[in-house]
Amino acid sequence: MPPRCVVKKFLARPQHEGLGAVVRRSIGRFELRYFDPFLVLDEFSVSAPAGFPDHPHRGFETVTYMLQGAMTHEDFEGHKGTIEAGDFQWMTAGRGIVHSEMPAAEGTQKGLQLWINLSSKHKLIQPRYQEIPSEDIAEVAKDGIKVRIIAGESLGAKSPIYTRTPTMYLDFTLKPGSHLQQPIPKSYNAFVYVLEGEGIFGPHESASVSAHNLLLLSGSGDGLEAWNKSTKPLRFILVGGEPLGEPVAQLGPFVMNTQQEIDQTVEDFDNYTNGFEKAKHWRSQARIGLDY
Repeated sequence: MPPRCVVKKFLARPQHEGLGAVVRRSIGRFELRYFDPFLVLDEFSVSAPAGFPDHPHRGFETVTYMLQGAMTHEDFEGHKGTIEAGDFQWMTAGRGIVHSEMPAAEGTQKGLQLWINLSSKHKLIQPRYQEIPSEDIAEVAKDGIKVRIIAGESLGAKSPIYTRTPTMYLDFTLKPGSHLQQPIPKSYNAFVYVLEGEGIFGPHESASVSAHNLLLLSGSGDGLEAWNKSTKPLRFILVGGEPLGEPVAQLGPFVMNTQQEIDQTVEDFDNYTNGFEKAKHWRSQARIGLDY
């Protein structure tokens, strides 16, 4: 069977988000509101004092993967930590989290944040974190290809991350002249996001694609094929997930199945109930600094 082909291509243009941060949003913008089960993909760039101060989430997971610099995360449960270049954090917001994400180093911090929807039966579970430092991420190099395995498996190696919504998340670097064949579970929706360089994805005769482009892959086909025919390294992520096939009701950082559930979430947040109790008296250290 031929490989999956590219059915849509989007160039992610910079826009402002949070407090002075710049993001290139590819999923979650008006042309592509949702790619089941993915809600948002942002490539972010932020320098202090800009950042993402105190804000809530409910009903989905966020995956933050640092490419450069470092970000400090802090939430109303007392969980705090810093993720540096190459590290990632898989946060299940579940029934509710209020947190901040702020620069922790000089210069510009860069990374990716992916929002993955949760099924109706998992939307109100207890929040949890899975954090993996760079040195503990499974990495394989073979035939001019290097892959870092955030979730799922590739080239015989597997990630220890538990994905409540079945997900694969692979960070590939292809040297000039190299060729990749990567299986994708048949039921998954999948996409490529190019970080550096340019490459050919899908059939061999396809046009080459450069950085900051999102490629939606067809639902049928035998995985992904990619070629680097340029003279510089090609780096991209391949992400796939099991579609949930459920209705989506979204109000900013709240993602449920019905408008009634969104109304209840807003009420819970405003009244500090049903998972948001600790938000009443909590302010992040970053927020306290901003208030002064």
